[in-house]
Amino acid sequence: MIEIRPARTRDVKGIRKLIDTYTVQRLLLSKETVTLYESVQEFTVAIEAGEVVGCGALHVLWEDLAEIRTVAVAAHLRRQGVGQRILDAVIDRARAIGVKRIFCLTFETEFFGRNGFEEIQGTPVEPEVFSQLLHSYDTGIAEFLDLESVKPNTLGNTRMLKIL
Repeated sequence: MIEIRPARTRDVKGIRKLIDTYTVQRLLLSKETVTLYESVQEFTVAIEAGEVVGCGALHVLWEDLAEIRTVAVAAHLRRQGVGQRILDAVIDRARAIGVKRIFCLTFETEFFGRNGFEEIQGTPVEPEVFSQLLHSYDTGIAEFLDLESVKPNTLGNTRMLKIL
């Protein structure tokens, strides 16, 4: 049985292992382990037999906007609904904290498309919010804003948005 729950600090090593699997395939960006600990409260995990077999994170960007990050499922459990359960939990969390729009960068456009995400072009925020977001050091925000400065660092994935 697979349990879906908020991540705990002891889950970070399992999250790290899962991310590393997909980083080698250039499907996810690597993250420093310290960054994973700093953002553990953003993660939802899937646990099977005490092991992390899936993860996904919700990173708030602005009052009404958050990014879904680092959605990954162990290869042996792909296409069995684990990713869907993680995504549902992350979306529920977004709604609970008042987020109205969620953004993702993904190669899995079909999966996110089935869940109401649509490909976006340009920057879907007001000019005053745009100017505030420019002050962030977060690369996810730079990707969301479609800033040219981050283009060399991207994996070539698709920017998608869902209105809640």
